[in-house]
Amino acid sequence: MSAAPVGIICAIPQELPRLSGALTGASRIPLGTGTGLAGDLDGTPVVLTEAGIGKVNTAVTATMMIERAGVGAVLFSGVAGGLDPTGQIGDVVIADRALHHDAGVMVDEELRIYQAGHVPFLNPTDRLGYPAQPELIEGVRRLADGIELPPLSAAAGGRGRPPHIRFGLIVSGDQFVSSERMRDHLHRAHGGLAVEMEGAALAQVAEAFGVPWLSIRALSDLAGRDSDIDFTAFVEEVAASSAAVVLALLPALRDAIRTTAG
Repeated sequence: MSAAPVGIICAIPQELPRLSGALTGASRIPLGTGTGLAGDLDGTPVVLTEAGIGKVNTAVTATMMIERAGVGAVLFSGVAGGLDPTGQIGDVVIADRALHHDAGVMVDEELRIYQAGHVPFLNPTDRLGYPAQPELIEGVRRLADGIELPPLSAAAGGRGRPPHIRFGLIVSGDQFVSSERMRDHLHRAHGGLAVEMEGAALAQVAEAFGVPWLSIRALSDLAGRDSDIDFTAFVEEVAASSAAVVLALLPALRDAIRTTAG
């Protein structure tokens, strides 16, 4: 019996060609919300699609991939805004935990983040966020040690050093963060390394279905006042870094699918 494919989701058109161009034996399959490409990436069967921006689009697409395409793991590849001031454009963040930063309880005009789908006075929980499978992250770390990414061009925000690969919390919300105050808050209050608009929804769906998940994000901007300008200027070259890391880490997802199925 052949292994279940890995579902790979991107949000925007700039993120997709780096992976679809490497796909062999591609065929189109309906996903209910759009069309996916089924094929092979470096020996791994995959289903690849563009979900669109935001948490709802990602949740629907991930569900369709699991239910209709039979994927055994889901992965999000794309770009994000950096939260840690030591990070640089082009660095890659791999989530070991995902968190909805826009879900919680409003108290005196302040949002107190709480687990999505819960409120303290109705269905309280001690959980906050969604951890990735420890065994999967361990395997990913081993593979990531051997990845060497080329420095970004100066035109894309490169500063002469190769992009770093880091592991940590990625936070998600249905806002594009272009605020230094918000960036600093998300980093200081929660320890987030990157902010985007999809990953926590992917993790929540994957957990509900009992399948492994992975979110790989290259920093296209630093989520500050000029992040909209940075994003449009750097997104295509930065997306290549994310795609390169995805290709290198697919064996860890294959192993996770076998472990889960077993």
